Amino acid sequence: MLQNSRTFKMSVTLYRECLKVRLPNHLRDQMDRASSSISLNIAEGYGKSTYRDQRKFFHIAMGSLREVQSVLILAEAESTLAYTHADQLGGSLYRLIHAKPAP
Repeated sequence: MLQNSRTFKMSVTLYRECLKVRLPNHLRDQMDRASSSISLNIAEGYGKSTYRDQRKFFHIAMGSLREVQSVLILAEAESTLAYTHADQLGGSLYRLIHAKPAP
């Protein structure tokens, strides 16, 4: 199921795009940790059996996404492909967080 998740695929794409962004050393480590955290938390969320538990990890992924976006803004890299992917992923995560649980 994880490999079929559009949101997870988007998070992997974002991670790979973030690796290409040139950053000062003090932001590079932060970017690497935050961008990988998005995928890892989405995966962990999909591994949970209840909607409430899943949503908790999707919220954490959203927080990491906002961190990535902040690093891109600080580095003046808002025009990069990574920033575009981050915006798209934000919409997908928002839908996961606000989806109605299955009955």
